[in-house]
Amino acid sequence: MAGVKFDVVGIGNAMVDVIAHADEAVLHDQRLAKGAMTLIDHARADSLYAAMPPAVEVSGGSAGNTVAGIASLGGRAAYIGKVSTDQLGQVFSHDIRSAGVAFDVPPSADGAGTGRCLIFVTPDAQRTMQTFLGAGAELQPDDVDGQLIASAKITYMEGYLWDPPGAKQAFLKAARIAHDAGRTVSISLSDPFCVERHRAEFLDLVERHVDVVFANEREIMSLYETRTFDEALQRVRGHCDIAALTRSEKGAVIVAGEEIHVIDAEPVDDVVDTTGAGDLYAAGFLFGLARGMDLATCGRIGGIAASEVISHFGARPEVSLAELVLQRLG
Repeated sequence: MAGVKFDVVGIGNAMVDVIAHADEAVLHDQRLAKGAMTLIDHARADSLYAAMPPAVEVSGGSAGNTVAGIASLGGRAAYIGKVSTDQLGQVFSHDIRSAGVAFDVPPSADGAGTGRCLIFVTPDAQRTMQTFLGAGAELQPDDVDGQLIASAKITYMEGYLWDPPGAKQAFLKAARIAHDAGRTVSISLSDPFCVERHRAEFLDLVERHVDVVFANEREIMSLYETRTFDEALQRVRGHCDIAALTRSEKGAVIVAGEEIHVIDAEPVDDVVDTTGAGDLYAAGFLFGLARGMDLATCGRIGGIAASEVISHFGARPEVSLAELVLQRLG
């Protein structure tokens, strides 16, 4: 395509993840919904932070993790998200740029501080997330650079963006620009509770505005309100060009019209932290798609990227994903 500068541009809530090991008692004492993402205010973020065991801070945000993964695979990635001029904003901006991702959205000098996600990882490697959106929720349509969107093969958005109204409008603007330029638009449904909050709008998005959908088993069943994964699979086929549906240790199913691929999960010696598994699966899949690979190969690369990130703390790769894919796929 003429004028292509990037494989993927991601749009998301810019976040710094604060990650701690915690036992079930902490979740119970703090009344946290295990395995889910819950939006909290600044005061709750402060009180939870005080109650957390020792933690590490790592730049995160769902779409931010995905574009960092694409860069690690050797892809050309850019990011649109909002941070503040505070210390966490400086950490996020430094980390995403040092990962090789183009990030040029000006920080907010006033308003809320940079968003943070307090992540409690229980011994079963499940992550429970308490999210203060902060400056991320202030993303507006004016923050979307039309030329940047038009210069990327694929625009990718996290479903979490659907919570703040301005960010929602920013994504719809980006989707229009991308489609007008003949590009591909993709979304991750992000979280079952996110799907429940916005089901009608997500159904409209999948059918009318998006070409590629990423969802896990619980999210796709929630979207179509089905009792089984197979029912949801039949519902989503035909609603979008490609649906990439992940099923944890059962691997993934990719459906595109009459084409169905069942991809086994990549082996992992020790699952440490599932934070970012879906984000990195999307990274691998989108990298393959942007480079014109077949859907089965896209799925394998997604699985390889996800397997790396769940083998350690934090939602960004710690080794070169390009080298890992070369080892696994030749």
